[in-house]
Formats: sequence, structure tokens, C-alpha cells
Amino acid sequence: MKTKEDAVKISNIMKDIGKLAGIETVCVITNMDEPIGKSVGNSLEIIEAVEALKGNMTDDIKEIILTIGSLIIKLAGKNSSIEENKQMMLENISNGKAYSKFLELVENQGGDVSYIKDTCKFEKAKYILPVISEKNGFVERLDGESVGEISVYLGAGRMKKEDEIDHSARDSAREENS
Repeated sequence: MKTKEDAVKISNIMKDIGKLAGIETVCVITNMDEPIGKSVGNSLEIIEAVEALKGNMTDDIKEIILTIGSLIIKLAGKNSSIEENKQMMLENISNGKAYSKFLELVENQGGDVSYIKDTCKFEKAKYILPVISEKNGFVERLDGESVGEISVYLGAGRMKKEDEIDHSARDSAREENS
């Protein structure tokens, strides 16, 4: 959605559909003006997800994971307390249960867990170029749509449905303290 108003409009439609089906439906609207996390591209995003399951995640990813996860637990009828659900999720990340469960899910679906256990095995992009600032400071804003379009152009997505995806195509969206 290009605007918050459009996002609210479609979320209300989705909730109405859920109500007609007799299913409680919750929508979470996030700001997509900037990339979430530190990476853009197929392999890097998988690596970042694996790191999140180990507790290494940026604040924006953490907020989204805890918000959506706590709502899923509530909707599943497991616990109605959003805050308790968030704490339970943090505990399962801290004690390694979340990571172990992901390994189990990948294995049960016939995936190669060796890539999850050693993310260095993921194919590297053909060209990796660091972008180094000439002065100290912080990136105040990234144009998420442009970053997404560039990653598609590099092969991380499809311009047409017939296009192949290059799973090694990726770029680092941002580095902390750069």
C-alpha cells in the first residue's frame, strides 16, 4: 500500500471478511518506507531471520516479531495476554527453543539444515562492494521502494513472473553506526 489510509482501508476489508467467515482477524500495519532490519536480498534475509531466532536482531525486527507472534498466540487461543506472549517468545528465543524448532521445521520439510547451522554456506553475490561514508553520522532515511526496485533489478525478485530469482542477489541495506 502506498498510503496509511489505503492500508487501513484494506485491513478493514480483511477484518470484515474474517468476521463473515467467523474467524477473528487482526491486521498489523507497519511502516514500509524503509527496509526492515539490516539486509535486503534472499540469502541475507534468511541469514537475518536465523540470527533473529538466536536473539541477534535489530529493534525494528524484534518489535515486529513480538507483535505479530504475540497476536498469533492469542488468536490460537493459547494465551490472551499480549505482554505474557511477548515474554514467552523472548524466553524461547533466549533458551534456544525457537532456533531448535526452526531447524526441526526445515528438516521436516526436506530442507538442508546445514545451511541454517552454518549460514556461511549460502551462495555469495558475485560482486560485494562496501559503501563507506567519508564522515561520521547516521543514515536518517532510506527509500524502501527504491531499495526494493534495485534488489529486483539485481535479481532478488522478478520483474515478470517468468523471471528466475538469483538467490545470491543481495545488498546490505544499512549498517549500524555508519
